[in-house]
Parts: sequence; C-alpha cells; structure tokens
Amino acid sequence: MDRATELYREYLNGNEDAAHGILDELFYGLVFFIDRIIRDVHASEDIALDVISDLFVGKPKYDFRASLKTYVYMRAKSRALNHLRRRKRLAASELSEAEACPDERAELEAAVLKSERRREVDRAVEALPRDLREAVHLVYFEEMTYEEAARVMGKSRKQVDNLLFRAKKQLKVSLARE
Repeated sequence: MDRATELYREYLNGNEDAAHGILDELFYGLVFFIDRIIRDVHASEDIALDVISDLFVGKPKYDFRASLKTYVYMRAKSRALNHLRRRKRLAASELSEAEACPDERAELEAAVLKSERRREVDRAVEALPRDLREAVHLVYFEEMTYEEAARVMGKSRKQVDNLLFRAKKQLKVSLARE
C-alpha cells in the first residue's frame, strides 16, 4: 500500500491532518501529469485540486482495490480529456492576452526537474506522441507499475509495454542528437 492510501485511511478514520499529507503526496506530480495532457499549467492546477478535493467532499467511489494514486490519476486523466473537449468548443484568446499571462510552467518544471540532463530528457519526452508521453510519465516519473499505468491509460499491460518500448526507442534517437 502506498503512502497516499495509508493517509487516506487515516483521514477516513478521523485524522484531519492526513488531508494535508495526501495533498503534499499527490499534488505536484498530478499537476505535472495533467499539464502533459492539456498544456495549461493553470487549468492543470485547478483540475488537480478538484480531483483531490473530491476525495474529501461527499462520498468518493474509491474502494481501496487499487492504490489511491492510481485512482486519482485515472480521475485526473478523465477530467483533463474532458477539459480538452470543452476547450475545443471555446474561442481562442487573442495573442496579446496570452502574452500578458505569466508563465509558471518554468517554475513547476524547476521544482520537478532538478538537473540539466533531466531537462533534456523532459524536452525529448515532450516531443513524443501523447500515448507514449503518458506511458513514460506514469511509469518513470510517477513510478507506477505497468499494471497501474495500464489502468490509468485504459490499456492492457502489453500495450503499455509496447508504448514504452517505442518511447525508449524514440528517446534514444532524439537524445543522441542532443
């Protein structure tokens, strides 16, 4: 059982302080994961907070069969994809408005990626197609098992294995160029 699942059990047993631990344990990785899907750090933070707050409000559908991290990431992916669908329907903002927004993505990446080599790897991962990028992020950045990543992505374990094989192959070529 992972740390977040243990903290959630404590929270359900009446320990209100465990909620802060859950937030600390899951928030930044979840924001980074969502940001890789929707490419908007502000919306990613909002979605991550919504998904995590759903655990504390009402009666969540989490049943402890999978780790809490897997459950939260599955919910986050679903919300991120819904956000993308809604965003397609909305009109795009003007370029002048977009330039006025501060770019906090650099701050988030600086917190998550500490070394220059890691930044090179991140750029190479960003260039991957979405499925490959998601698989790499879940398995290598979030340290999920292939089975957990398969659940989050809605694929079989073998498909995740194949995605990671293809991702490694593409990363090897792109990192060799750098």
